[in-house]
Amino acid sequence: MARPLPFTAVTDTAEKFDINFPMHPATEAPMRVHQLIGDILETVSREVRRDNMANGDVLQAMAMALAVRARMIASHPDTTTGLARDLLEAAIEGVLEAQVSAPPSGQA
Repeated sequence: MARPLPFTAVTDTAEKFDINFPMHPATEAPMRVHQLIGDILETVSREVRRDNMANGDVLQAMAMALAVRARMIASHPDTTTGLARDLLEAAIEGVLEAQVSAPPSGQA
C-alpha cells in the first residue's frame, strides 16, 4: 500500500474518528478519494436520519453498492472483485487503528 490518506469522520453524536487509510499504490487522485468518502458518508447519514435505517441494513447496502461498482468495471470479474476485497480489508484495518474521541459528557 502507498502513503496513508488521513481522514476524519464525525458522527451525529460528535464522536470523532481520525483515520489513516492505507492507499493502493495505483491510486491516481487521493484528494478526489478523500472528497468522495466525505460525500458518500454525508449521503448515507442524511438517508439514515430521514428513515432511521438499521446499521446492518446500511452496511448491507454499501457492500452491495461496492459489489455492483466492481462488476461495472470493464475488466475480468475475478480481478475487480479481488481488488474490491483487498481495498475493503485495507480500509477496515485503517478504521480499526483509528484514534477515536468523544465529546465530554455528564453533569457539572
